[in-house]
Amino acid sequence: MVGAQTNRLIVGISGASGAIYGIRLLELLRESPIETHLVISRAAEITIALETGRKLADVRALADRYYRFEDVAASISSGSFLTMGMIVAPCSVRSLSEIATGTTSSLLTRAADVVLKERRKLVLMLRETPLHLGHLRSMTAVTEMGAIISPPVPAFYAKPQSLTEMVDHSLGRVLDMFGVETNTVRRWRDNQPQIASLSC
Repeated sequence: MVGAQTNRLIVGISGASGAIYGIRLLELLRESPIETHLVISRAAEITIALETGRKLADVRALADRYYRFEDVAASISSGSFLTMGMIVAPCSVRSLSEIATGTTSSLLTRAADVVLKERRKLVLMLRETPLHLGHLRSMTAVTEMGAIISPPVPAFYAKPQSLTEMVDHSLGRVLDMFGVETNTVRRWRDNQPQIASLSC
């Protein structure tokens, strides 16, 4: 589709460790034509304070629109509200499990459920390790439903010099899935010497 759907993106920040991923995602998108619609879980509010020291009001201000976690009547809870899709960064196992079972107890998981039912793109930056069988089954379930599991795994071939570079690379690869260029990805072989192929 064209029009409003092409420039709206829902950003969810759950309570998993790694709040910087959601915050930095919003910062990167401010430099793009993408309109961001933000929802933050209650647990994420605590994680943001503990991990980053940032004020919640400052994080909210990074988005074009902010919705309260309990506001299940918000526009992003309706399939008629056109968007590109949604990124949950980071995504907790609790949020993953709710999405996998359709148990939408909050606006964050309701919005994700809507994205799936409307066949839009849902990317979950799952932050958990190690994983037990229940986690893996939930990951399989949401994948079968159309979501993309994209854990923030660092790409060491890019030779990152800082934590920010590692975060930005992971987010750049996620935004690649939406066709959004952030110039934060050092792409394989862009700056690599050519290696002759080896025959088996």
